[in-house]
Amino acid sequence: MWRNYLTVGIRALLKNRTYAFINILGLAIGLAACLLISLFVREHLSFDRFVPNADNIYQLQSFNTDPQTGAVDSMQMSPYAAGAALKKDFPQIARLSYATNWQPVIMDKGQPRQLTITQVGADYFKIFDLPFVRGTAATALSDTNSIVVSQKTALALFGTEDAIGRTVTTQAREGSRDFRVTGVFKDLPRNSHNRMGMAVLIDPAKFQPGQETQWGWYSGYNYVQLQPGADVAALNAQLDAWKARAAPKDMVGGQLVSQAADNRFELVALPKVHLGIAKHGPAGNEEDAGTIVTFAILAALILVMACVNFTNLATARASQRAREVALRKVLGASRGQLIAQFLAESVLVAGIAMLVALAIVELSLPWLRTYLNMELSLRYVGADGALLPALVLVLLVGLAGGLYPAFYLTRFQPARVLKANKSAAEAEGSGLLRNGLVVVQFAISIGLIICTAIVYSQTAFLRSADPGFKRAGLVQIENMSRTAVRASIDTIEQQLLRTPGVTHVARTSIAVATDNRMNQSVVLPGRPAPLTMGSYSVGFDYPETMGMKLLAGRTLTRDRAMDDASIGDQPDIAKEKVLVARGINVMVNESSAHQMGFATPQAAIGKQFRISFVDPKNGTVPATIVGVLADTRFRSAREQVEDMILYHDEFNLPWLVARVEDPDPAAVMDRIGAVWKRIVPTVPFAADFSDDKAAELYRSDVATGQVFAGFAILSVIIGCLGLFGLAAFTAERRTKEIGIRKVLGARTRDIVRLLVWQFTRPVVVANLIAWPIAWWVMRGWLNGFDDRVALGPLPFLAAGGLALGIAVVTIASHAWRVARENPIRALRYE
Repeated sequence: MWRNYLTVGIRALLKNRTYAFINILGLAIGLAACLLISLFVREHLSFDRFVPNADNIYQLQSFNTDPQTGAVDSMQMSPYAAGAALKKDFPQIARLSYATNWQPVIMDKGQPRQLTITQVGADYFKIFDLPFVRGTAATALSDTNSIVVSQKTALALFGTEDAIGRTVTTQAREGSRDFRVTGVFKDLPRNSHNRMGMAVLIDPAKFQPGQETQWGWYSGYNYVQLQPGADVAALNAQLDAWKARAAPKDMVGGQLVSQAADNRFELVALPKVHLGIAKHGPAGNEEDAGTIVTFAILAALILVMACVNFTNLATARASQRAREVALRKVLGASRGQLIAQFLAESVLVAGIAMLVALAIVELSLPWLRTYLNMELSLRYVGADGALLPALVLVLLVGLAGGLYPAFYLTRFQPARVLKANKSAAEAEGSGLLRNGLVVVQFAISIGLIICTAIVYSQTAFLRSADPGFKRAGLVQIENMSRTAVRASIDTIEQQLLRTPGVTHVARTSIAVATDNRMNQSVVLPGRPAPLTMGSYSVGFDYPETMGMKLLAGRTLTRDRAMDDASIGDQPDIAKEKVLVARGINVMVNESSAHQMGFATPQAAIGKQFRISFVDPKNGTVPATIVGVLADTRFRSAREQVEDMILYHDEFNLPWLVARVEDPDPAAVMDRIGAVWKRIVPTVPFAADFSDDKAAELYRSDVATGQVFAGFAILSVIIGCLGLFGLAAFTAERRTKEIGIRKVLGARTRDIVRLLVWQFTRPVVVANLIAWPIAWWVMRGWLNGFDDRVALGPLPFLAAGGLALGIAVVTIASHAWRVARENPIRALRYE
């Protein structure tokens, strides 16, 4: 019986090749999109699942609230001191390890390379039971002079995985140091929130002053493993009271203030880190859970469109098979057998479409892997195999697309159909159903087109919006804190200024798209509660080099002693006390001046406040405002403009910015690199144009826009395929009606207008549904930006007009062809 169903189904498809092609192609596109996005979602959901006992490993995350704005900065980082106190105070914690990234220079085959080494606690490889291919985790990091490397790193540095006993020599601020390789671990997969390549033991003796004790020092990550049966929810509920007890207090403005006053801590399970709200992870590859949900919804919408298309075409075609159904019933076929026949045909179409979809997926995967930089793979068998889900999807889609046509066809009465000598029939309400399905299709298409247009407009606006400084032609150079560089810094600056195309240079601790955040407590006269503001060291020529606008006062200069807040490379109590007694001059941005209560930038000039610039034991430093600069946006437009206090500290300037004015900036970059390599050949040259760094801030938004555009195109293709098929069937069914209209005097354009309006009317209704939904979705998305475009009517009108135009073009050819038919031939039809 099933063999007979299959034979009849294949014959039905071959008899109506246009219908079969449209139906299979539209469904295949929808299924392929669904499969590709499911692979993407599955990959993100699998992060860190490869780690043994992953569900019992937690990361201590920090949520810092800005007391002025209420904005929360969610970070995966937490202070070293907080982790140490946590382990001491909670017996539920079996193990704890701190991990922080260190970037020394390593000489590789005579060339300097800046590589990342992860400094870890003694229990790190007990918490993360990673497989070793050489040596063992238990004995690998036996002392602070040992180092373990990944397979990939061993091959890159030594040309072999058998690297035990080899030496890695680092050049860092503290000088040269040799590490002996004692283990080689298996490369971490890409679905790891930490892509560690080398690891050494943390040596607290090498910490910078305050790093070990200060709760405001965020430079690494605390990982804990709980005792079996420990309740993490109960532990998290105690963390607020715990940090109030454990965090030290500093005297600020005459009152004791906890170092963790504005912080909240939470233990987050390892598998939830990647898609959590906390960012600034060790590998920087965290993803927003909202993005994953959005992609999953988009995939579902495309699949819905494909199923709607399938159902619509099947319903339209069903009316052409009335005589076939009647004859089968006369010959003894039961309604159940007929339903099974048509459902089998529907599942057959879905099965063929799935085979085409799998071929599309296989062809698309290499491109998608490169584009997403992910290890996406399509496996057919196994726990995460695609074969079983594909079969289930075929059955679901086949049944969903075939149920209504099957029940609709099998209710035809043989006597009525055969008596009327009809090969077709039309049941009441089927036209309404098809129109409703067309409305659903085009509502999805129009909504996606609107979203694409708004995302594109916002990303274009972000690229062109004024950041408050002249970003074009600005080069950012790293590694200015290296010992070799600092010894030659004056020579480097002088040589760069002599380089053709370079007009200004300056050093800084804040640049475009840098992750460093330095906050200080500010106490204003008459205001007992301190303010927390960004505090950054800049070179004397920094505002001029950046092209920042001075609103009032002056910039810092070398000619005034109080403009220099330098103390030294190491803490010096005597110098700190001198600074507390003497005071410093600072510049602030307009936002800071406003937060301090000054009505205008000019009103802030000459005013003084106190800042916790040195060790709190030595007091606070009086700071006098000598200049107010326009607000600048160095970070993403998703964040508010940062309140900034700018001062000059010669020993805290890790970046150098150079202003380039030349028709060929890339050639100037090459000349800058040549100067660098000539003066400090042992330090790698690492530089970027600020425009490129700014573009990285919105890479995910650009990718989102491209995904929306891709889905919008797919939705339009699927909708047009469905509309094309419906127009063909409708034109064929209404041939006699059109002939009568022409005999009664209707012109060709009247008939074309009639047919076009029939199919464009659902598109107009689709606009009324899509517009409010798209407006609500995109308003929420745009509200995530501090600086954004206005949500005007243009994208909605343009999307509606585009969809209407596409619908008209799709059906116009059918309408024109049928309208031009000879009425005599039309009236002889049936």
